[in-house]
Formats: sequence, structure tokens, C-alpha cells
Amino acid sequence: MAMAEKKNEYPPGVEADRSLLPFDTWEDYLDSLIEIADLRNLRSIDSARTIAALGYRANGDTLTEKEFYTRRAVIHSIVYPVVRPYVLVSEGAKIDDPFNRELSVRERANRVGILQSVIFIRHFTKGGFEISGYIDYAHRLISEDWRPFFRANKMLWPRDNDLGYYHWRHGTVRSNISRNYKPIMDPDRGLLFQNRHDHKIIYPDPHQDPGQNTTKQRIYSPRYTQIEIYDHVVRRKS
Repeated sequence: MAMAEKKNEYPPGVEADRSLLPFDTWEDYLDSLIEIADLRNLRSIDSARTIAALGYRANGDTLTEKEFYTRRAVIHSIVYPVVRPYVLVSEGAKIDDPFNRELSVRERANRVGILQSVIFIRHFTKGGFEISGYIDYAHRLISEDWRPFFRANKMLWPRDNDLGYYHWRHGTVRSNISRNYKPIMDPDRGLLFQNRHDHKIIYPDPHQDPGQNTTKQRIYSPRYTQIEIYDHVVRRKS
């Protein structure tokens, strides 16, 4: 499947709502729709706003007061996200497993968004059935508690809502959009991951270069069948 090049940093609907940011109030938004002829004919700003609110002065649908404040709040949170403090849960932990050590080294960079690592894990259950998948490490760091992993040596398993998931016994094959990546099925190259921030592609095929600004490392741990980590350095637009 051919990939269309993205021209905007955000999806079309979100990009369109950026036009709401200059307006602090719904009244300011309505004023932007008023034409000079309205003020000349109606001789009242309130009457002109009523005409605008009824939808006579917009190419598309005019937003109601509730719609304006709701959509403006959403786009404001996307364009100007609040930076929240974080805790390094691996800090101070006694870590023996090589895989745990590698992820502890990457924890801070993934939490602050400098690095967005994709982890490939292949396991076999006690019954001998394969479970494998691709995990968006930065996404999982903020969506679950990693203390048991770093401090109690809990094993990391792919889930059916991760980037990629395969369960041999159940015949389950899934791919999901995560906070940082979008899976793409390419007819020639197979499963790819597009970073949602800088739009670079990660190629998990072991016979290909992993992609621009991306490195690949194989990790050997006695508790796991196979581990690959793809480290992508994010080049955000200024």
C-alpha cells in the first residue's frame, strides 16, 4: 500500500481547529465572521453576532458556544501540552536481568520524548505456544506501573492492544495505533511503524536498515526467547 506524504503535523480535523486558538471567547469568534456590511446595515454588534451565530456568515457550520469552547480546549491541549513531572521507577532498583537493565537506561529518554523505543518480544508459553509482539515503550511507560517490572523482575509480555500482537494458539494477529506510532502494512516490506511526531518510518525487517534516526539492538536474556529494541530519536518540528 503506497503511503501518502503528510503535509501537516496534525490530522486534518485537528489542523482546522487551530484557527480557533486566536479567539479567547465565542464572541471574538463570531466577530471574525461579521462582515462590514452587517455593521453598516444592522448598526448593532449584537445583531451582527446573531446573524453570524445563525450560520449566515460562515462557509461551513458555525460553531455553537458549547462547541467552540469544547473544541478550542481540545486543540489548545494538543498544541500546548502541559508538561507533567515524572518519576524514574527504575532509579535505585537492583537490576540483574540484561533486558531490564537496557530498558532502565532508556527510561528517562522515553519519558521526556527524546527517544521513542519499539520493543519486539517473542515468548513461548508453558504449553509451547508462541506469543510475540511490538511494544511502544514510551506509551506503556505512562499507561501502567513499571515498578513490579524493575523492582520485582516481573516479565514483560505483549498485549493485544500493543503496536503488534501475535498469539499462535488463538490465531490472533492484531496491530494498533499507539500514542507514538502508526502500524502500516506495506505489500513489499511488510509491517512498518510510522512515528506520529516526525513521520519517520521504522523497518522491523531484520534484513533491512531500521530507518532514519533509528538504531536496532538485540538483547540476550535467559528469561526471553527473543528481544529486539528499535531506538528512534525523535526530530520534532520547531
